[in-house]
This record gives sequence, structure tokens and C-alpha cells, in this order.
Amino acid sequence: MRKNGKMANNSQSENHNRDINILEQAVPQYFDVASIRKAAEQGNVDAQFNMGLLFQVGKGVKQDYEEAAKWYRQAANQGDSHSQLNLGMLHELGHGVPQGYKEASRWYRKAAEQGDVIGKNNLGLLYEEGLGVPQDYKKAASWFREAAELGFPHGKNNLGLLYEEGLGVPQDYEEAARWYREAAEQGIAEGQGNLGRIYLFGFGVPQDYEEAARWYHKAAEQGDVDSQQILGWLCEIGQGVPQDYKVAAKWYRKAAEQGDADSQYSLGLFYQNGMGVLQDYEEAAKWYREAAEQGDAYSQLKLGLLYERAHGLPQDYKEAARWFRKAAEQGYAHGQNNLGLLYKKGLGVSLDYEEAASWFRKAAEQGETNGQTNLGLLYQYGLGVPLDYEEAASWYRKSAEQGDVYGQNNLGLLYEQGLGVSLDFKEAASWYRKSAEQGDAFGQNNLGLLYEQGLGVSLDYEEAARWYRKSAEQGNVRSQSSLGWLYQNGQGVQQNYNEAAKWYRMAAEQGNAYAQSKLGVLYFKGKGVSKNYVHSHLWINLAASQDENESYESMLDLVDELMTPEQIAEAQRLANLWEPGLSLDDLK
Repeated sequence: MRKNGKMANNSQSENHNRDINILEQAVPQYFDVASIRKAAEQGNVDAQFNMGLLFQVGKGVKQDYEEAAKWYRQAANQGDSHSQLNLGMLHELGHGVPQGYKEASRWYRKAAEQGDVIGKNNLGLLYEEGLGVPQDYKKAASWFREAAELGFPHGKNNLGLLYEEGLGVPQDYEEAARWYREAAEQGIAEGQGNLGRIYLFGFGVPQDYEEAARWYHKAAEQGDVDSQQILGWLCEIGQGVPQDYKVAAKWYRKAAEQGDADSQYSLGLFYQNGMGVLQDYEEAAKWYREAAEQGDAYSQLKLGLLYERAHGLPQDYKEAARWFRKAAEQGYAHGQNNLGLLYKKGLGVSLDYEEAASWFRKAAEQGETNGQTNLGLLYQYGLGVPLDYEEAASWYRKSAEQGDVYGQNNLGLLYEQGLGVSLDFKEAASWYRKSAEQGDAFGQNNLGLLYEQGLGVSLDYEEAARWYRKSAEQGNVRSQSSLGWLYQNGQGVQQNYNEAAKWYRMAAEQGNAYAQSKLGVLYFKGKGVSKNYVHSHLWINLAASQDENESYESMLDLVDELMTPEQIAEAQRLANLWEPGLSLDDLK
């Protein structure tokens, strides 16, 4: 969420243009340029100013900043404050004259000393930023105050900012709020946005989200981009206004279309997740790209992920790596971790474990849990770094203590195996439990295994079955096999061959050899399934093809003795067709 900015130098032209437009209205709708020029050439100050104005805005003549500057200078040298002000603006912007803040400040001062409120305000801005004059917040405050006390709303807003920040004046939130309110009530968007922020954070006023939203809304309706972005955020989270994703999307869009990177990112997120708009990955990619090209690291990461996952964009790992790198080089930890993953897998970049380790380390040192876990893995297996279980345990612990389920599970494994830490089944069970209770299928499986074996916890088949079931329902193949075995043998659950067959089948269809062999035996014996030697042969054969286990070969010999050559041929045909993920029905 951004703080509403001051009327900085890149927006000062808006103030000048506002003034010019007001002065332009004094020129009759129908006028004779030749007559005005003649009067100007005769030294008439008003005519000289009007000629400058006409050339500056291109009304009745071709726009020509040099001509504008010439006529303004003639009037300014005669003491005309409006011309002094506008000549200062031309020097500040380098329109028709060499750009120069020092010369701009000279003409602003002349206008200001004659009481011109815009001249006072703009001279204050130059002192605040140290442009053309030495930076001096006290002088900035003095000029803003003079403009403010003459009723100029931008001077009031800028004086409020100095009070809020304690620059040139004592920090005083109540005084800041007073000046913001006066500016806001005169209708300027900057003051309204700043007053909204004061209410949002409770600076100098009681914190009041509804009042904050009200003032942000006023500013947003005038097109103030920061207020549109913040109002979108308030609507998104339901703070001070009813939570409404559609309305949030509307305000984010308005700000995004003005080029606000934060809003472009938020709008991309809304399209990606279907919040307040129809889910549309292409539209999400469009807005992420807009923000990413402005250097927004969050959007660079998101755009990379869309390329990696082929969401709304063709799958392109090189593009994913390019955008991850942009985010990573800005120090964004998630970008560093994801770039590391591509190096670890050799996707879009050359396989390079050392480079992977380098990026994981950058993320890990910032406290990013995925980077810590991934760096731990490299140390555990000696990939791109020396094999070092203690170092692996150290990084897993950092991740685990932040609540990362993978770090917790992996640290548990090290304790279970005594790698880099003392062998300690209780400690293993403790970390597995932390992971399991957060819903991690690996942690649930491993905790179930400890309960089944009575390691670090009391032997408890019912508890083992409970954790295996949680894991199995998430598709964990080992838990599916283990749960099948508990049902087959009536351990921790009532013996039920139908249930045993169900869970074995789930694991078998994912390619687990143990489950395939067990399912084959059930088909051979007709327990939990109809007796079927072809299906029995199929599953045992698939298990044997993965694992040179003599018991599988013995089972196959036993089944073969009871089958006809045609049945054996059919079983072999099905085995040749099968691949992980296929069921028996898919083979028919």
C-alpha cells in the first residue's frame, strides 16, 4: 500500500496547467490574435501575458514554447506575476528554454514575493527537494504556509506532509491532519488521499476505517491512482467497506490502467484466482506482464510461474527462468528459490546443482522456508555442495521452526536415521507430528509408520491406521499400501478384504510394486475381489518387472500352473498395455 505522494516535480505541471486553464478562461472565446499581438508589441503587459498563454497552449496559434517564453519574459520583466510563474514553469520543464531549476526558482520567487500562491507553493517544492536552491525544509515549510494561509489547497496538503514527516517543522500528526482536512474539503485529491491515510493508521485522529475509505473514495473518483489502489485493497479485505471483490477489481483496474504496478499485480491475481472477475489466466498474464515490465518483483515471479505451469501462456521454461531471474536479482527470495529449482531440474537452464545451491542459499539466508528446505536437500545428498548431514539438519531446522511441513518432515527423517543428529525416534515422531498435523501426506505416512512399529511412540495400530488414512486419501502411495495391509490383516481396523483390495489397487495403479503383488495375491485367492487368474498374473508380473524379488517369481510360477496358454497371453498383453495411472478398466 503506497503513501500518497507530495506534489512532486513530475506533477508540478498539473498545478501550472490548472492555473493556465483558469487564466485561459479570461481570454474571450472569440478574439483577434493580431490585435493582441499589436498591443503586446506596444508593451501592454496583459497582452504580452496572453500571447505567451496562447503560444503555450496552442490556442489561435500553433503551439510554440519558445514564443511563449519570449512573451512571458517581456511581461515578467515588467513585474507580471502570472508571467513570472509560467516562465518559471517553462524553465523547470525545459519547454522553449534550457531546463534549469535555478532559473525556475528565480522566477517562482519573483511571483511568490508578489503574493502568487502557486509561486509560493512551487518555490516551497524546490526547497523541499533541493532543486535549484539548497535543500531547506524550514524554508519549504515557510513558503507552503504562506500559500496555505492564502487558501491554496496544494500548499495546505504539502504543509501537512511536512508536519506528518517532521521536516522543517516539529512532527505533529494533529497539525498534519488539520491541513490535510482543509485541503481535502477544498476538493483536491492529494489532500483527500492523505486524509484517508491518516484515518487508516490513526495518525493525529482516531483510527477510523470507514472515514478512511470515504476520503479515499473521494480522491479515487477524481482519478488519484494511489487512492484507487488503496480503495481496491480496502474493498478486497473488507476494511471500512463491505468486502466486495468486484468493486475491488473495479478500482484496481482504474489504477492499473493508469500504470500503477501494485494494482496491475493485484488485478492479475484476481484474474488468476477468479476473484471478482471470471478466472482468466491469459488476462492474469497480461496484467502481471504490465507490472513485471515496470520491475515489480512479485509480478515477475507470477509471470514466471504462469510460463512454468502453462497457465494462460505456452509452457516455456526459458521464459520462466528469465522472469524468475529478474525477480531474484532484485533480492526477492521466492524468485531466488524458484530459479534455484529450475537449475536443480535443468529446466530452461543447464542442469547445475552448484548454481541451484547458490540461489537456494540466497533465499534461505533471507529466511525463505522453501529455500532453506531445498538447500538442506542438496546438503543431504551432496548435490552442488559437499555431502553434510549436519548442515542439512541445520537448514531443515531453520525451515521447520518456521512451520514449513517439508522441513519438519525431512528433519524427522534425519532423526529417525541418525544422520547429522543423534538417532532419536521420539524427536523424529515430534517433527513428523508437526508436519502431519498441518496436513502433509509425507509426515502423516511417516508418523503412521512409527506407530505401526512402536518407535518413539507406543505401538498403536489404530493410530497408525488413522495417520495412514489421512495420507492415503491425499494419494500417498506408501500409505495406501500400508493401509491395505492393515485391512488385510485386521491390525488397528476390522479385517476387511474389500477395503484391503481398494487401497492396494490405488497404490498399484500408481506403480507401487508391493501393492501390485498384494493385489495379485487377492485376485489369486478371490479375497475382496472375484478370483481372476489373468488379473492376478497381470499385477504380480508388473511387480516382478520392477523388483527382482524371488517371491514374485514364485508367485508367478504358481499362478501360471493354473492358467491356460490363452489366459497367460492375455495377462501379458494387458501388462504390455499398462502404464502408471491406468486401471484395469482402462486396459479393456
